[in-house]
Amino acid sequence: MKIIIIAEAGVNHNGKISLAKKMIEKASKAGADYIKFQLFSAENLATKNSIKANYAKKNLDKNISNYKMLKNLEFTLNDFLLLKKCCKKNKIKFLLSPFSIKDAKNINKIGIKTIKIPSGEINNLPYLKYIGKQKKNIILSTGMSNIKEISNAIKILNKSGTNKKNITVLQCNTEYPTPYNDANLLAMNDIKKRFNVSVGYSDHTLGLEVPIAAAALGANIIEKHFTLNKKFVGPDHKASLNTIELSRMIASIRIVEKALGNGQKIVTNSEKKNIIAVRKSIVASKNIEKGEIFSEDNLTVKRPATGTSPMYWDKIIGRKSKKNYLVDELIKFV
Repeated sequence: MKIIIIAEAGVNHNGKISLAKKMIEKASKAGADYIKFQLFSAENLATKNSIKANYAKKNLDKNISNYKMLKNLEFTLNDFLLLKKCCKKNKIKFLLSPFSIKDAKNINKIGIKTIKIPSGEINNLPYLKYIGKQKKNIILSTGMSNIKEISNAIKILNKSGTNKKNITVLQCNTEYPTPYNDANLLAMNDIKKRFNVSVGYSDHTLGLEVPIAAAALGANIIEKHFTLNKKFVGPDHKASLNTIELSRMIASIRIVEKALGNGQKIVTNSEKKNIIAVRKSIVASKNIEKGEIFSEDNLTVKRPATGTSPMYWDKIIGRKSKKNYLVDELIKFV
């Protein structure tokens, strides 16, 4: 099964359509399956006296309010329609995270079959009910949540009309950057077992290693922030990959994807040719005369595997030799 890779543009476009289009081009060239943007209006998302997250405080002018920051990062419905066309041109799928019911209603106008629910909305009951009623494919991020909150969100989405088979739950930590010891990749296994849903990982750690490890652990979806320049001013740039790193991460995940296999232990075609050279046969460890008894003193096991398999060792020991053997000669046994 192919691992879906989402290049998270988020708000790293800094409110500029020109940058967003360049990000689409770069994500496509890097090999991502989707590029994701955030669909919100400051008015629907936050009050005018709302506070910035700690990571945003570190990366932005302290004098700019949270509301003003969000306002500067808004895109209009027409902007997103242009970006969708740009995605089609660049052969990459378009994905959005709506942050309110009003904003989610634009999903249908834009014509998107999959909705990404951001971590901050996991306890937003009216929002979850509305999203669930759309009966679309849902990707649910779980940053800042516990197992009970995840359970409640899945139940609400399911009860509202979305089948669990259409829900993928992403393990996530909402700190930018996430400390490695808080990534908790094994939580994916717990979520999958508890809720019988597809799972994945939304990453905010620095570097490439953690999302690659998540792929190896069985994530069906990997999401990772990227930017055109880590030095840009904005809340998420410093914790994002640059485009070269994004390409490397995707290439590594594709290798992991191939290496995972189908879970069945078999002899592969690539290794069959090495069996004769690497396995062993029963051979004479000294000269043996006809009629002599085979024993551990005159037999040993050596390469190649063109003679009698060592699995017949117990059947040969104690029998009489039917011919003379020289040292290292393969013992014939029928």
